[in-house]
Amino acid sequence: MKVVNPKETSRAYAFEMWMNAPMPMVTFFKTLDVSNLVKISRKRGLKFNMLMCWCIGRVASKIKEFYLLPVGDQLMQYDTIAVNTIVANCKGEVSSCDIPFSEDLTEFDKNYMCLTTQVANSCVNHDITDSMVIGTSALAKYEIDGAVGMYSGVFNNPFMIWGKHKRYFLKTTLVVSFQFHHTQMDGLHAARFLDGLQQEINEV
Repeated sequence: MKVVNPKETSRAYAFEMWMNAPMPMVTFFKTLDVSNLVKISRKRGLKFNMLMCWCIGRVASKIKEFYLLPVGDQLMQYDTIAVNTIVANCKGEVSSCDIPFSEDLTEFDKNYMCLTTQVANSCVNHDITDSMVIGTSALAKYEIDGAVGMYSGVFNNPFMIWGKHKRYFLKTTLVVSFQFHHTQMDGLHAARFLDGLQQEINEV
């Protein structure tokens, strides 16, 4: 990663407008059709949450805005992307686990299973500091209609939250929220990302 001059990027205007805003985060909600992921999860014995994280990383890796992130008062550019997941640990609490994104689903699954197991057993967070990390939190046992992430003023990373998927006849849906810093991307980029996520889920 490296510090970049905002004026030399496509985010120059956004950096000027939103870096000092008291609340620069924007949240979108979208209902996804996850029928295909549920089918693949059951057929191949893969975790649904892992598949969601892989799809998120795959779509984000193709959108250049995801490689830029405001950190402190600077704009950072990253070469790689990671996806974070919240893990229930052995103490009955939660820990944080960053998983490096790989285009290879088998490799991503291997890293996901290894790292989340390690974090769950050790109760020690696994952080990747040299990648742009997309946060996720899955409340898979609970039906929620939406959630807005907290803006701490410290972490500006994009963040996704979802609950339990819902079954309607032959269709399974999942409501997700996507929070992003307006300096990093505009609503157009976020909407394009969510549309791309639906397409990726359909085509896995």
